[in-house]
Amino acid sequence: MKAVVVEHYDRIENITIKDVAKPDLSPGLVRVRVQAAAVGFVDGLKVQGLYQTKDPLPFTPGSEFAGVVDEVASDVDGFAPGTPVIGMVRNGGLAEYICAPAADLFVTPNGIEPEMGASFFANYLTALYALSARGKLRSGETLLVLGAAGGVGIAAVQVGKLLGARVFAAASTEEKRQFAIRFGADAGLDYTREGWRDELKELTDGHGADVIYDPVGGDLSLQAFRSIAWNGRHLVIGFASGTIPALRFNLPLLKGGALLGVDLAQIGRREPEVRDRVIAQLFTWLSSKTFVPVVGKVFAFDRFHEAFAAMTTRTALGKMVVRID
Repeated sequence: MKAVVVEHYDRIENITIKDVAKPDLSPGLVRVRVQAAAVGFVDGLKVQGLYQTKDPLPFTPGSEFAGVVDEVASDVDGFAPGTPVIGMVRNGGLAEYICAPAADLFVTPNGIEPEMGASFFANYLTALYALSARGKLRSGETLLVLGAAGGVGIAAVQVGKLLGARVFAAASTEEKRQFAIRFGADAGLDYTREGWRDELKELTDGHGADVIYDPVGGDLSLQAFRSIAWNGRHLVIGFASGTIPALRFNLPLLKGGALLGVDLAQIGRREPEVRDRVIAQLFTWLSSKTFVPVVGKVFAFDRFHEAFAAMTTRTALGKMVVRID
C-alpha cells in the first residue's frame, strides 16, 4: 500500500509517499481502508519534530480519518467489513490502510461524506468539551472566538451558537470574518485593527466576553484577556501564532477571570465519562443534521504537501483534508 512516511523529522516538502506493507491485524484492532484524512496544525508540528511529544520514527502522520472497515480481529465485535467509520488515533491516517483500536473508531452517521467525517473529530470534540465542560458556557452569554475561520475556530463558532451563546468571531481578513458569520457568528472583529477591543466593548454594552476561545496565543491572547467579563473564562486551546504568551497575575485578579487549559490528548485518559458524553452529543447533532461540519479545501493524495502548506497560511478557511482513494 501507499503511505506518507516520515523517516526523519523534516519540512513537509521533503516528506514523500512510499510503498509500505499493509498493516497486519492483532487483537483488539480493526483494519480500515482510508478514504480521507485531515491535516491539522499538530500534524505539521509532528512532521518537523516540533510538537511537545515526538512520534517515534518512522511514522505516518494524520490522526483523523474516515474510511470503510476492511477486516477485524477475531476478538472485535460491532465492526463488520464494509462499515463506514470515523477514527482518531495518534498517527497513521495519511495512508491507504490503517489498523486502529476498536475503541477509537465510531460508525459514521448516515449522510456524512468521508471528507466531512475526517475533518470532524478533533475540532468539534475540542470545541464542545472546552465550551461546555471547561468553560461552562451558558445560553445568552457572550463568546469571543479567536482565529475564528480556521478549523478549530469555526467549530467553536458553530458549537457556541448551538449552546445559545452570542458569538463574536475575531479574524484577520474580511473574507475570514464573513466565512465565520456564514456559519453562525453574530459579528466579526478585525483583531489586526487598533481599537478592536473598543468595538467588542461597544457590541457587548461594556460587558466584555464571558468566554474566550483561544487557539492562537501570542499578543492577541493578552489583548483578549483584557476584554474578559467579570467571572469570565479564557480557554487556552493552543498557540497557532507560534508564541506562548505570559500573563501577569494581576490581570486575573483585577478582571475576576480564569485561565482554563484544554488538552484533547488527555481527555480520554483523565475524563473518559465526560469524553463519551461529549462524543454522544456530537453524534446526536450529526445524525439529526443539527449542524454540518465545515470542510476546508480537499486535496488529492499525491498533493498532500499542498494541504500542509495551506493549513499554515493565513488565508486558510476550515480544516484541510486529503482524499486518499
